[in-house]
Amino acid sequence: MSLKMKDLVDKTGESKSTILYYVKEGLLPEPQKPKPNVHLYDDSCVNIIKFIKYLQKKFSYSISDIHKIFKNNRFDFDNSFESLIQSIELIGAGSDREYSKEEFLKLANISESQLDDFIEKGYLVKDKFTDKELEIINILKRATEAKLDFNLIDTYVKYAKDLAILENEVGYDLLKDDTKAHNKRYELIFDLILNLKPYLFNGYTVKEHQKRINNEKSI
Repeated sequence: MSLKMKDLVDKTGESKSTILYYVKEGLLPEPQKPKPNVHLYDDSCVNIIKFIKYLQKKFSYSISDIHKIFKNNRFDFDNSFESLIQSIELIGAGSDREYSKEEFLKLANISESQLDDFIEKGYLVKDKFTDKELEIINILKRATEAKLDFNLIDTYVKYAKDLAILENEVGYDLLKDDTKAHNKRYELIFDLILNLKPYLFNGYTVKEHQKRINNEKSI
């Protein structure tokens, strides 16, 4: 299905000049030009534009940031929950540099057996090594040096896996029917996973901390 510029503006709420800018920057595919002054855009442009607006609104990403994500990753927004998960992974990945295992071990200053142990315990999620994994390794090393009870991190892993299963089930259920509402449901799933979940987890941590402080003051 192809859309004229007017249709694309109506469906996304984005201005003509902004859409043309996205095309110029390579964020949107070039339109087909079957006739002079007739430009037809692929209907996938609707979801791509909505995704760009979402990244700008929720994460304050600049066009330059979004351009790096689109440039450095294969991106396919095809109305499936798999694409949603891929999109979330791209957000998390950003433009981080990827390292070989040997480079990563040297930068992290850990042994291969230590790395394998972290992976086996589920402390590293991805099958590649980037700056984000390097950051996580440094946190784990600091936790080890502080003699932290790793039961906390093991609990994080357990509930993260349980939540991942439930999130996927909810996502499939939301998107399997009523294709007309897919765009709104995509945004709902994004908000549940990327906004509501951290709000609840971090919020209750702060609330528990405040409760403990208040209890100590009352003693």
